Amino acid sequence: MSANQPAYDRALHEFQCFTGDPVASVNAALAEQPGFVMGHVLLAYMYLLSTERVAVAVGRHALEQASRESASSNEQGHLAAVEHLVHGRWHAAARVLEDLSLDHPHDALALQAGHLIDFYTGNARMLRDRIARALPQWSPGMPGHHALLGMHAFGLEETSDYAAAERAGRQALELEPLNAWAHHAVAHVMEMQNRRAEGIVWMRNREPHWSQQSAMAVHNSWHLALYHLGLDQIDEVLALFDRPIHGARSPLALDLVDASALLWRLHLRGVDVGERWQSVADDWLPLARDGGHYAFNDAHAMMAFVGAQRDADAEALLAAQRAALDAAGDNAMFTSDVGQPLCEALWAFGRADHARCVELLRPLLGQAHRFGGSHAQRDVIDLTLIEAARRDGQLALYRGLLAERARPH
Repeated sequence: MSANQPAYDRALHEFQCFTGDPVASVNAALAEQPGFVMGHVLLAYMYLLSTERVAVAVGRHALEQASRESASSNEQGHLAAVEHLVHGRWHAAARVLEDLSLDHPHDALALQAGHLIDFYTGNARMLRDRIARALPQWSPGMPGHHALLGMHAFGLEETSDYAAAERAGRQALELEPLNAWAHHAVAHVMEMQNRRAEGIVWMRNREPHWSQQSAMAVHNSWHLALYHLGLDQIDEVLALFDRPIHGARSPLALDLVDASALLWRLHLRGVDVGERWQSVADDWLPLARDGGHYAFNDAHAMMAFVGAQRDADAEALLAAQRAALDAAGDNAMFTSDVGQPLCEALWAFGRADHARCVELLRPLLGQAHRFGGSHAQRDVIDLTLIEAARRDGQLALYRGLLAERARPH
């Protein structure tokens, strides 16, 4: 498939590590061989799995280009998955890739694309087991083995097997220190176990590996900020926001999610963040005006609009979500199950209608995973509920939620 395509192999490695410029690398591969099916497939995945609506056009074009070529059965499976993603059928794409990986356990791209879809759909079991099924067919000397270990580490963490997750993540990093996904998996373990001081030291010591030319530099900086926030080191949190998290004003939804999520946690604590909300809200506007593409992003845009007191933008986003309920694709379910009530709850919190916020959030605790994200990311829902309950005087609920969080990990 790629034996004569070193540019493709480089692109795949960069995609696995979230480092470098895999789009440039795969475009170089396609310049050498315009009819290279898997080059078009990789390009499509990189765009479609960004959760940006504008990326769908690139994914569709890549699919059209690849579909003109003769394709093997394995490649046909990828094309079917890409077509599902183009039309917003996340769960169908996941199933196609699940079957493809069972038949071709050495197809690293099928495993990674499926793993990322499992993350976006909140399927923690498959986040772990999609990789676990293939791992026995791999060995440390095989190219890309580090990627499987890193993905498995994250799946283990999301299913609360923290010791095994950390072992797998560290093993992946021994094989490939630049694997930002593996680093992120270990960061999640330390966050879930409240190992904050240790997490800060580990992140700082390894910073050159995860912060330079990495697509996950913002997200891993967000994890570092959470450690500092847990230790009430607010100045450090704000410094991280002002520089690696939002200093460059990345327009990407995945990065804006981290900016919103961090400021909202500070907002819940009553921390004055000055004018920081305004730039985040400004950057969400182009995406939110086209809202209803991915409910998880909508919720974080709403945080920014509430924080910046942008009432008209918040109302426009709610209207876009209502329209999304009738659209084709899985996002209608993501929105109805979690996204819409969550956005309405955030909007209620901003209006100081804390009773309504509590009413909307309580049913979400058992189903929030349905719109994607990790445990650490979705924790903002619990934090908002706790603070809304406190402000509304629902002290029995408030105390109960705090006791729940005090359980040992």
